Amino acid sequence: MLFNSLIFLIFSVAFFSFFWIVKKQKIQLAWIYIVFFSFVFYGWWDWRFLFLIIGSGLIDFFAGMAIFNNKKIRKPFLVLSLIANLGILFAFKYSRFILTQADELFKHFDITANLTRSHPDFLYILPIGISFYTFQSMSYTIDVYKGNLKPTKNIFKFFAYLSMFPQLVAGPIVRSKTLLPQLDKMRHASEVERWNGVKLIAFGFFKKVLLADNLAPMVNTAFADINQTHSSVYWWLIMLGFAFQIYLDFSGYSDIARGLAKIMGFHFKMNFNHPYLSSSFKEFWQRWHVSLSTWFRDYVYIPLGGSRKGLFRSHLNMWITMIISGFWHGASWNFIVWGWLHALFLSLERWLKWSEFLSKFNLKWIGVILVMFQVILAWVFFRAQTFADAITIIKNMLSFNTNTDFKITSDLRNGFYFMFFALMIEYVFLRVKIRYVFKNKQNLKIAEIILVALMITVTIFLRGKGHEFIYFQF
Repeated sequence: MLFNSLIFLIFSVAFFSFFWIVKKQKIQLAWIYIVFFSFVFYGWWDWRFLFLIIGSGLIDFFAGMAIFNNKKIRKPFLVLSLIANLGILFAFKYSRFILTQADELFKHFDITANLTRSHPDFLYILPIGISFYTFQSMSYTIDVYKGNLKPTKNIFKFFAYLSMFPQLVAGPIVRSKTLLPQLDKMRHASEVERWNGVKLIAFGFFKKVLLADNLAPMVNTAFADINQTHSSVYWWLIMLGFAFQIYLDFSGYSDIARGLAKIMGFHFKMNFNHPYLSSSFKEFWQRWHVSLSTWFRDYVYIPLGGSRKGLFRSHLNMWITMIISGFWHGASWNFIVWGWLHALFLSLERWLKWSEFLSKFNLKWIGVILVMFQVILAWVFFRAQTFADAITIIKNMLSFNTNTDFKITSDLRNGFYFMFFALMIEYVFLRVKIRYVFKNKQNLKIAEIILVALMITVTIFLRGKGHEFIYFQF
């Protein structure tokens, strides 16, 4: 069920029509209500995959209680939780890739293994959002094991946390220690919170439906035939367009999810904080997909030793974390290389200390350009269909061929207009805080209403062709 669909609008009306009434009744009834609608939301794609989220959830629910109640068996149950979650994720997301690579390796030794033939057909389908809810479920048992969280004894409360529909399929990844206490209170959202929720939802749809979906045709057309031109101008333009497409698409989803949660009375932390304003690569990862980057920091980088065991280990731990992060995004060498490049850029930044030098001389704007240059190069591997395609595009971009032999199609022209619009929003308009312009509260409220109405109107009449959210594939 897509946020940008009529069926989701009907779903939302049905959910919120009775949610306020149910919340005033027994708190357990409210948890059941959330779980029921969340299962309907997720099951709309394929009801059979509900068994996956239910199965992994049941394992982690009972593992959490066992870890907390019996110190002698806490480690085996943590291992059980990790094996179950990672096993399901591996089976559906990575098994085919691993078997394919094994077959290729055997071919070098003139051995025909055909391991992919033994791969069950149902594992070719990637369940929507499996990477997100798997990480969310795992963090619950890890936090219980570390003593950072007391497990819940109510299974409906646990599944309300695990399956809450706004963030179920594409994040943000909400930690158990953040959401479970909120489920205990189930407080009623204030008028200000509901209005802030509406603003987030409107802005999220504006970014996704108006901007990202209108950038998509330009990018998709270019990648459908990467040999149509070798112009560096063309490919830098296309990759800048993709950089904003994926940012607006994913941050738009996060805004809608956070807005829905606010109306429900819950608070999800910000997932994107204008990453393309970053003047260092470290800062970029503090602003981009914050819920995932902090998850990897807390559950991978720090357990590996973080920066506590010397400079070499610090870099090694960071490389391992970033490569795993790349592999999390998809089972292909392209995503591994994407993670590898981000690790390389982070290491170079640490060694050369160029961001500190630029800050010292008040030249952060050069850092913003340099980070954007690196991010766009890495995005090539993220978007290209094959490794060979990515190398071809990189060569075109770095050849600095200034010819303009490419055809200016309507998709390219429209994409350029919307990309320019996105650039203006990111680098100019959003830096002007509306609350500083309208200091009177009444005038501010009127201005916000006009702005939201304008965003909704423009989104409706200039919307792009509906596309699935990019991060649904992860």
